[in-house]
Amino acid sequence: MAEDGPGYRERSYSADDGLALCYRDYGDPIWPATPVLCLAGLTRNASDFHDLAVHLAGRQRRVIAADYRGRGRSAYDPAWRNYRAEVHVGDVEALLTSLNIHRVIIVGTSFGGLLAMGLAVVRATALAGVILNDVGPEIDPEGLARIAGYVGTPVTPASWDEAARQLMHAYSVAYPGLDEAGWMEMACRTYRENSAGELHLDYDLNLGKAMAAAGPPEDMWPYFAALEKIPTLAIRGAISDILSTDVFDRMAEAKPDLRRVSVENRGHVPLLDEPECIEAIDEFVAKL
Repeated sequence: MAEDGPGYRERSYSADDGLALCYRDYGDPIWPATPVLCLAGLTRNASDFHDLAVHLAGRQRRVIAADYRGRGRSAYDPAWRNYRAEVHVGDVEALLTSLNIHRVIIVGTSFGGLLAMGLAVVRATALAGVILNDVGPEIDPEGLARIAGYVGTPVTPASWDEAARQLMHAYSVAYPGLDEAGWMEMACRTYRENSAGELHLDYDLNLGKAMAAAGPPEDMWPYFAALEKIPTLAIRGAISDILSTDVFDRMAEAKPDLRRVSVENRGHVPLLDEPECIEAIDEFVAKL
């Protein structure tokens, strides 16, 4: 059952196939500013955007943060082959239709950025602007292999402290200097406690099957080209293993008006609470 949280309303809607999907709604729907739609990484959920959403809502901008099917509060799909990009794009379209939102600014982290490019192909008029968080039209094979190595693998830490320690051990290279509170917050956004008090990853482990079945990634440059007339901000973690400096530079060559920000001491992905991210996002959305 959907429940409200600090600073947001949690609501649900039906996908085209009837699956119950959830989203967080921050701010007031009647505010005139173009709303922001946040799309998370492959195994992630709406909670990743909480701090950014509260910040933007404090500036009188409505923010919608979606839980994909099989993640967060949304229902798991009994047909795991539906965990593919075109179905997720359709779910986002259904969300916008259910909310009667005609134009949005998308913040797309990793997989969410790929979905934003897909939406630029099928529904470009709905996009007032796009923010790509550590993702581009080519994915570094090393980083892709790293992600494929853990998606779908069950992890069941015995306590929240252990969950935070495990995340620190696995991802400290990407987040040097992140403090204990930061790792605990990441743990709370990565795991969920069941009725028996056991911790489990907050996504359907069948995503691993879907990722394996998808095969090698297709050429995303034509999708990136669909952003030609859409204002776009690209954020890159300076030590990212997903978005290489070469691809980041070629994105700027292909789209000369691309606004770019590199975040020091961040790998895949920047958390979007870094001062340079907040400054760049505030400046970008204010113009839209």
